[in-house]
Amino acid sequence: MVRLTRVLIAANSAVVRARLESRLAAATTLEVLGSLSLSAVPAQLEKLQPDVLLLDLDAREDESMSLALNPGIGPLVVLTDDTDNAWAIEVLRSGTRAILPRDATFAEIVAAIEASAAGLVVLHPHALPALFPHREQPELDPAEQILTPREVEVLRMMAEGLGNKEIASRLLISDHTVKFHISSIFAKLGVSSRTEAVMAGIRQGLIMI
Repeated sequence: MVRLTRVLIAANSAVVRARLESRLAAATTLEVLGSLSLSAVPAQLEKLQPDVLLLDLDAREDESMSLALNPGIGPLVVLTDDTDNAWAIEVLRSGTRAILPRDATFAEIVAAIEASAAGLVVLHPHALPALFPHREQPELDPAEQILTPREVEVLRMMAEGLGNKEIASRLLISDHTVKFHISSIFAKLGVSSRTEAVMAGIRQGLIMI
């Protein structure tokens, strides 16, 4: 039996907590332990023992920054509007595993949580300038993509959580053709699962949904 990644959501806004909890509850690889305000996190961490804490962070709030800079918090995925701020370096040094914009897609958030639980560090492209201020970020040339346009379409739908039949119906192709495309995607990206394919696609800039 595959062990689900246990995630706890922390945000000061009740609306944000409800939205994130509703979205992540649909992820088959995650177990959402609940959502709470930032002030309640220290008291609940030891009790709930999440694999990853998903934190909605406002760099202007002392409370949220103190959580992000606390090395004892454990694996932390941060959602923020300030992805390109210099504080990103500090929170990464303190143990934050992923920094994403607040408008990150469902697939990006799930992939970041799973990668963080596995010990990896995930950075959205928007966060790179703060870490590498002198590095030019080349734009991806569609002609250089390793996947065909149709394969990118299929990968994007996989990221949305669609099954083979749903993808086939939307693209007006057969289930067999969808399976062929998925096999080709796996081979080209060097992965063996849908989750790995989506993570690789996001990492390589093939999909930004």
